[in-house]
Amino acid sequence: MPAGLTPARTHVDGYEQRPLEQGWQAAWAEPDRRPSPKAIDDLDWLPARVPGTAAGLLRDAGREAGALDSQDWWFRTTFEAAPAATDEEVVLHLDGIATVAEIWLNGQLLLQGDSMFARHALDVGALLRGANELAIRCRALAPLLGTQRRPRARWRTRLVPDNNLRWFRTMLLGRIPGFSPGPVAVGPWRPVRLERRRRVAVLRATLRPRLDGDEGILSVRLRLRNLGGAPTGRATLELDGPSGRHRAAIGIVEAAGGTAGGLIAEGRLRVPAVRRWWPHTHGEPALHDVRILLGEDERPTTIDLGRVGFRTLTPGPTPDHDIDRDGLSIHVNGVPVFARGALWMPLDIVGLTPSRAELRAAIETVRAAGMNMLRLSGFGPYEQDAFHELCDELGVMVWQDLMFASMDYPFTDDDFRWVAEAEARDVVERLAGRPSTAVLCGSSEIEQQVAMLGLDMALARIPFFDHWLPGTAREAGLDAIYVPSSPFGGELPIRPDRGVTNYYGVGGYRGPLSDARTSGLRFAGESLAFANVPDEETLATIFPGSPDEAFIHHPRWKAGVARDPGAGWDFDEVRDHYLALLFRVDPAALRRDDATRYLELSRAVTGEVMAQVYGEWRRAGSPCGGALILWLRDLVAGAGWGVVDDRGRPKTAYHHLRRILAPSAIWLVDEGIGGVIAHIANDGPAALRARVRVALYSDLERPVGHGEEWLEVFAHGAAQRDVEVLIGHFVDAAWAYRFGPPAQDAIVASLERDGADGVELISQAFHFPAGRPRAVESEQRLGLAARACAEPNGSIRLTVATRRLAYGVRIHAAGFAPSDDAFSVEPGGSRTIELRPLMAGRAFAGGALTALNLDGRVAIATAERPA
Repeated sequence: MPAGLTPARTHVDGYEQRPLEQGWQAAWAEPDRRPSPKAIDDLDWLPARVPGTAAGLLRDAGREAGALDSQDWWFRTTFEAAPAATDEEVVLHLDGIATVAEIWLNGQLLLQGDSMFARHALDVGALLRGANELAIRCRALAPLLGTQRRPRARWRTRLVPDNNLRWFRTMLLGRIPGFSPGPVAVGPWRPVRLERRRRVAVLRATLRPRLDGDEGILSVRLRLRNLGGAPTGRATLELDGPSGRHRAAIGIVEAAGGTAGGLIAEGRLRVPAVRRWWPHTHGEPALHDVRILLGEDERPTTIDLGRVGFRTLTPGPTPDHDIDRDGLSIHVNGVPVFARGALWMPLDIVGLTPSRAELRAAIETVRAAGMNMLRLSGFGPYEQDAFHELCDELGVMVWQDLMFASMDYPFTDDDFRWVAEAEARDVVERLAGRPSTAVLCGSSEIEQQVAMLGLDMALARIPFFDHWLPGTAREAGLDAIYVPSSPFGGELPIRPDRGVTNYYGVGGYRGPLSDARTSGLRFAGESLAFANVPDEETLATIFPGSPDEAFIHHPRWKAGVARDPGAGWDFDEVRDHYLALLFRVDPAALRRDDATRYLELSRAVTGEVMAQVYGEWRRAGSPCGGALILWLRDLVAGAGWGVVDDRGRPKTAYHHLRRILAPSAIWLVDEGIGGVIAHIANDGPAALRARVRVALYSDLERPVGHGEEWLEVFAHGAAQRDVEVLIGHFVDAAWAYRFGPPAQDAIVASLERDGADGVELISQAFHFPAGRPRAVESEQRLGLAARACAEPNGSIRLTVATRRLAYGVRIHAAGFAPSDDAFSVEPGGSRTIELRPLMAGRAFAGGALTALNLDGRVAIATAERPA
């Protein structure tokens, strides 16, 4: 009884939307022993949340998840609903059930589904009887993997233990021993709701915003079914937003097939001098509301089609830019955009049910870091519409993978291909018209797997990805750059100077930092995976009451550290490699003799490495068009790949990235005998007039050189200045000639402008030609101090000052999040930081500073706010 999905973003005046969220219970049963709702009353029922998962309800009940794939799971609820009236239809929407499932209503089997990613819409108007019972059976996946004989894969992945998983449309997260061993997703993980459609049913909606010069053109096509109450003679297309309100009349005709085929409403609207949508780093993400009004009487039916943005998007300087050969270089509105960000992971890997507020907070954390792209990788689930709406609103580009990763999927099987095509068609139709959708990628690591196994690359040439998917995306009106797989490009899709690659030259492969340049990277679909050490509060959740056990050999620590399948090492060892390289210490000895110092240096080193690598990639002369970090947020508490911990709190590495990725930034690159170069970026839409100031210090305190220059950096522009040219004479700034001991051990470059309250620091960078500071100093010698003052909005203004250079200053203030952390302070200088309360009304109870070159802590003094 398919009824047709209501298109994403579409809200029709007069529809009644009823989430079925209350009264759910769930219970497990042995596989196939309880095949219908008649046989389940005596099971051990637990309260359940829907949307939600079996793992989530077990977590709520304080129970271990166990082997969920080895059990059948039943979910059931009761609800009141009358049968459909003559001029309406009642549709049961099931937006996602993991994975092989049966849906029963009032004892009748409605549907058998076999994809976690499929959305279902069932006409149940004739089956409702007042008091109703809805039951969902999620079948055990393990027996289905092991008992059904299927054709053998042409090649096998080491990522998951059972290659038969390739036949089932379910996410791999939760099933990958190396970095996501569980729990698996089982249950109605997306909303279940009842929809009463009245007057008219919207079966399909296609929105195609585009630009013609400065004019915006919006084309709309709707497929409708009149339920008997909607005036459908004429319609009006309305657009409302920062470009004003605009209207155009559109026509309605019968679809092919006469009355049975429904109606087609189609039209076009032009908007002169339209405001364009930009990634937040480069401008305003302007959005416009779209509505269609059916009928011309006083009571038209309003169809809200959400919001659209107008922008152009090309994979390089021209639309026919060859990604295969020249790499990906995203141009928005004709401007090259250095894409930086991370792979997005589910905010709650157990329950998979984040709220809109939680999604907003997470994406705002991305935006605050200067990131402008998130990748939804092929290992996880598709995100809810709210995620994409927020990315549209906040100006964060989205790289969307189809959920095919690292396996030889059986596209030659007709049934599998039909399911895959239905999934892909739903995805591209949901994303069409969204300005944030920048890249559509067919799969993750399929071409890479074939290449690295030494097989014929023809095995990676799959018509579904090479032809069917890009054609279907174009037909749906999805304006996104298409990449068949990531990595992709060149004769072997693993070379960094071609196409799109996964870059771990610096990182997992332990290459020198210079590899970031010598590799000639064009675009990294994922990169820079490190075991990023979380803060003390997160460590306390891993080792509650036992801080002395917080050593990286402990099993509870290792549970949060990723490793490659089959590898004899993990990413703790990768971090230790760079710890020895940058700080010239023996990590094993330091961990043994001074665990606290080891953890602090470990927190710092991954951020410093990533910042230095991004500085190479972002400079004007680099061939790199962008790079995404593996990944944004940890799945569990620990030293995972995330630069944000599992509860959404930034790690030290995040703050290093925030400074190098800021839209307006300055950073220093050591060119050896070519000197030290200050690079300045101005991604924003207005010219930046600012002062570049460089200062050289000896013994981390004594000034030995100074230079400055006012400059104007054009909108979306960049500049660079040689430090020695700014100073006015040669000083061997990089200490490359080595004629003697270094004349300076610290170089500070500042980007400043005049503000209402004096000099405003836009960005600041530090470089240590002879190596990072290693000695720790007393509070008295360093001269580090901090003073806090309460602001009317509840935040705290913290002023940090120092006499000698303070390196790697961290702020410890319980209940408050700093606007910057793990920063350095110039000798004789100061920094002003905002501390924002994590909960409204939180009182500031003091805190302390630490620094990598400070012995101990410095208490934060408090001061009354000046009148």
